[in-house]
Amino acid sequence: MASLKGKVVVVTGGSSGIGRAAAVEFARRGARVIVAARRADALEDTVRLCLEAGGEAWAVPTDVTHDGDVQRLMQASLGVEGRIDVWVNNAGTTLFAPLDQGPFDDHLRVIDTNLFGAMRCSRLLVPVFKRQRQGVLINVGSILSKIGQPYSPSYVVSKFGLRGLCETLRTEFSTLPEVHVCSFLPYTVATPYFESAANYTGLLPHPLPPVQDPTEVARALVDLAEHPQRERHVPRSAWLGLALHRVMPTLVERTLLQVLKSWHLGPELAANHQGALVAPQAHSATVHGTSAAKSDGLHLFGWVVRSLAGRRPSPPAPLGT
Repeated sequence: MASLKGKVVVVTGGSSGIGRAAAVEFARRGARVIVAARRADALEDTVRLCLEAGGEAWAVPTDVTHDGDVQRLMQASLGVEGRIDVWVNNAGTTLFAPLDQGPFDDHLRVIDTNLFGAMRCSRLLVPVFKRQRQGVLINVGSILSKIGQPYSPSYVVSKFGLRGLCETLRTEFSTLPEVHVCSFLPYTVATPYFESAANYTGLLPHPLPPVQDPTEVARALVDLAEHPQRERHVPRSAWLGLALHRVMPTLVERTLLQVLKSWHLGPELAANHQGALVAPQAHSATVHGTSAAKSDGLHLFGWVVRSLAGRRPSPPAPLGT
């Protein structure tokens, strides 16, 4: 797909974060954008930003955990031009809690939104792409689509599942060379992800550095729609850490656990809460979040090297030192 001009693009989770930034970037490149999320007022704000960027846009309030909402989204999207050129499964949420902590229903809610929501959308999209014999589906996963972490297990399971969904659909579309199914796998992004997450750890979660600008990540996502490939890491260098994990899995997993304990959680205490699992939060309807990393990527890299070398690493250095 050389150009997005005039193409019909659907973005779920379009009220904030990567979804909002991607919708605006799609509009800037001339696409006709349908944005979906639970918050009607936040979607209208995304539409306004798309119009200001020079594109066309429509808001369709949608909860991807509801079959009826997803069906209405599909009908509204096809109503624009009778086709769908790009669909981005981006709607997502998370829960910070080890598997044996927090209400199990909340763990299930994460999987229902992130994985089953994408499956609901894809189930309706399959016959559309088969009829058209063309289209691009992008499932927004994570670096955690390929490596686990114990403090957000339901999120990890959902993102691993999205890769399985991609593999399944690639096989189904294997005789249609103009249908592309893409896995988009970003590392930490400075969206409202941390503010809207449910949390039952009792500690305040921090993003792991280096933290990426969501507008830059959104540009990479839109580039992927223009030039589809099976998988795209952002940053591309993320595969180095995954390669190390394949070579030395136990050592990397032990190091990752220490990184998470030292850099990801606390020391600030936090009350247990459901975040945006059940109902959206108005304060998080932005592209950029406010949660800060404990330190920068250079300090974390040095910390990891010392840990892998068997030296006792120092605590995270405060930002600005």
